[in-house]
Amino acid sequence: MKKILLAAVAAFAAFGIAAGYAQDRPVDLKFGYWIPPAHPLYPSSQQWAESIAKASNGTIKVTIYPSEQLGKAFDHYDMARDGIADIAYVNPGYQPGRFPVIGAGELPFLIKNATGGSRAIDEWYRKYAAREMRDVHLCMAFLHDPGALHVKKKITSPDQIKGMKIRPAHATIAAFVSSLGGTNVQASAPEAREVLERGVADGITFPWGSVFLFKFESVVKFHMDVPFYATTFAIVMNPAKYNSLSASQKKVMDDHCTTEWAEKLATPWAKFEADGRDKMKALADHDVYSISEADLAAWRKAAEPLRDKWSDNVKKAGFDPTALMSELQAALKKNAAAY
Repeated sequence: MKKILLAAVAAFAAFGIAAGYAQDRPVDLKFGYWIPPAHPLYPSSQQWAESIAKASNGTIKVTIYPSEQLGKAFDHYDMARDGIADIAYVNPGYQPGRFPVIGAGELPFLIKNATGGSRAIDEWYRKYAAREMRDVHLCMAFLHDPGALHVKKKITSPDQIKGMKIRPAHATIAAFVSSLGGTNVQASAPEAREVLERGVADGITFPWGSVFLFKFESVVKFHMDVPFYATTFAIVMNPAKYNSLSASQKKVMDDHCTTEWAEKLATPWAKFEADGRDKMKALADHDVYSISEADLAAWRKAAEPLRDKWSDNVKKAGFDPTALMSELQAALKKNAAAY
């Protein structure tokens, strides 16, 4: 009798939930997504959208607009803020100085992988996102697998950057290039191949697999095999759109804006990038080279001022950099992602 009663209660609850969704008005969320459909993040993003549709009983449809269809990569945060996109895929480093806290994830020699690293950055940043990204509703944060320096001529030490033109991955690497006497060439990932082909840039900092995705391998033949930086990303929502959802629809979005989803979204991309390193090594006309311990030490020493600059910027924004870094390093260690 007890089992029958429990089954009846469960069935009634399920019916109530289904009825609740049935009463929800259909919502089509525009997802601004500046990378192309061929990118390894795209399939997991599709799975995320499909899972939202299923969990909402079809009342929430997420339509992905890839390849800068809704606007330039640099503008995606503001697109979500202004409602041009309901959801947006954002590279915070595309806007130097605007998001100093999450910029900690860009510091060289901090993160060794993007799986545990994505869990760590998401767990850590949730505490601070409402203050730093106050214009939007944070869904999740994650990383790409550590990238390397890909150039037209072989370099091994930081002093060789002087006089070179480098397309940096983000603001922190841009500051690094400048401190070494190089010139930064600003271009989003979809635009970077053209600046390399035209000789506007001599090299690029980029994750391994995506060098092939964006076809940079036809232009840059030398690859320094040092995982010295990562890039942070965020998926954010327009606050008004989020607040317009019903209670049940908000729960669906909340259930899909989690640390678990951050890792799930990032993992296939992380594997793709790591595999690109071996693919590059197999090409006869490319030089994937290691550097000496002395050169590595020189690179690490040259990068030390970046952390000081990050600390100053975070302090100016009203945060405690010592506490932030301590918490981030603890999260990285916990998730087996500390460099």
